[in-house]
Amino acid sequence: MADQGEDDDDAIRTVLRDRAGAIRAKDAGGALAAFAADAVTFDLAPPLAKAGPDALDWSDLEDWFATWRGPIGYELADFSVAVDGDHACCHGFVRISGTKTDGEEVSVWARQTLFLRRFTPSWLIVHEHTSVPFHMDGSYRAAVDLKP
Repeated sequence: MADQGEDDDDAIRTVLRDRAGAIRAKDAGGALAAFAADAVTFDLAPPLAKAGPDALDWSDLEDWFATWRGPIGYELADFSVAVDGDHACCHGFVRISGTKTDGEEVSVWARQTLFLRRFTPSWLIVHEHTSVPFHMDGSYRAAVDLKP
């Protein structure tokens, strides 16, 4: 029989996989179901932070989905999960890929850190930070050409 730590790890990875699947399917409700009502997000798009209802805004996500032709590639890589009681921290990389409505082909790796809290019986994301580094040469260009 699996111990509690293995069960928690599996449950958290299921939350991450289900959310990634919902993003690939352009299912805003499914993607946001992974978040607690009081979640805080530091996302790729402005503003610097969103909290609570603003972080769970379906229209923002649906507007972003509409900028893609066909499915969105959303691949998780090298995610580690650390659980301590009712809290967990995950970090890894996310590849966002596909074809934009203007025909541009996109493939960008971003780094992502997630904090989850156990809301018995499930785990929900309470904080998400997704970002790309930027060049420190004075240009401040996003370094979207990096790969893990």
